[in-house]
Amino acid sequence: MEATPGLFIPLKLRDAELRNRIIVSPMCQYSAEKGFPTDWHRVHYGSRAVGGAGMVILEATAVTPEGRISWADLGIWDDAHAAALGELAGLIETGGAVPAVQLAHAGRKAATERPWKGPEPETNRIWPIVSSTSVPFSDGSQAPHRLNPKEIGDLVEAFAAAAGRAVNTGFRAVEIHAAHGYLLHQFLSPLCNDRDDGYGGTFDGRTRLLREIVTEVRRTIPAGVPVLVRVSATDWKDGGWTIEDTVRLAAGLKDLGADFIDCSSGGIAPGIRIPAVPGYQVEFAAAVRNGSGLPSGAVGLITESRQAEDILASGKADAVLLAREMLRDPYWLRRAAAQLGKQISAPSPYMRAW
Repeated sequence: MEATPGLFIPLKLRDAELRNRIIVSPMCQYSAEKGFPTDWHRVHYGSRAVGGAGMVILEATAVTPEGRISWADLGIWDDAHAAALGELAGLIETGGAVPAVQLAHAGRKAATERPWKGPEPETNRIWPIVSSTSVPFSDGSQAPHRLNPKEIGDLVEAFAAAAGRAVNTGFRAVEIHAAHGYLLHQFLSPLCNDRDDGYGGTFDGRTRLLREIVTEVRRTIPAGVPVLVRVSATDWKDGGWTIEDTVRLAAGLKDLGADFIDCSSGGIAPGIRIPAVPGYQVEFAAAVRNGSGLPSGAVGLITESRQAEDILASGKADAVLLAREMLRDPYWLRRAAAQLGKQISAPSPYMRAW
């Protein structure tokens, strides 16, 4: 009997069982209204769940209003947001995927315009931003307020409260966004964290905020709900955050109750050259998996079914996250199944096509 391709072996993370190893990576849609989802989100997320993925992770969803990347980001700082986002969780679960949400705070990369030009609503205003530092992200960017310890403690509570809202409204996993130069990465990286208090300086100081958030989120949500953490495995610059730092961090997060490391890279500062070639971040996932004992996910220019299958077959990751390829083809997983000779079920209204 021919072995089942690795892509189609279920993955269990605590009580969440993914029907396969493909995860829809969080991708900002910049289409929310005052933090609330719109019809665009319903179609977008429902399509990708019906497309066959094992897990669908909502885009960066801000835990505070000032933590939004743009005015058009999703939010979960209020119970009303959670109720609306619960509809998306239900759509994803009805489509057969595990619904997850990425909890985020943009820090000094907040309060920006949407990435495309067009009519902007009256709500488009630049608001004060915060960070580990008072140094702006780039020339011409707004200077952030340097968070004090009391404000940092409030942020820990904001992440935990957001996680509680998400789970209570139907999400079966939460991901903490500590990558791409956003707030938690701003604390992690020596290229941004210039603090000399308990949240800076040493590795333990720079990782303290993320460790406190993971601890409090784990305490807040049920034991069966997995906690994923997205990291930038390297800053791609001398003197910055490294893959060795990431492996050490992952081992510590495992002890605090984290369940999965989503391995991306870069974003901490402008102008850093990143060698973006197909699969360029896969070895980071392998290092984390082998060095920390935590399951890991590979992401980054993974587009072909055989490419994804080989990543899993070689033991370099436990799951593959697809981002832009899922924008191009929400039914990628169904096409991959045909290419790899695997029959998978389809929703009843689609059966005539299979």
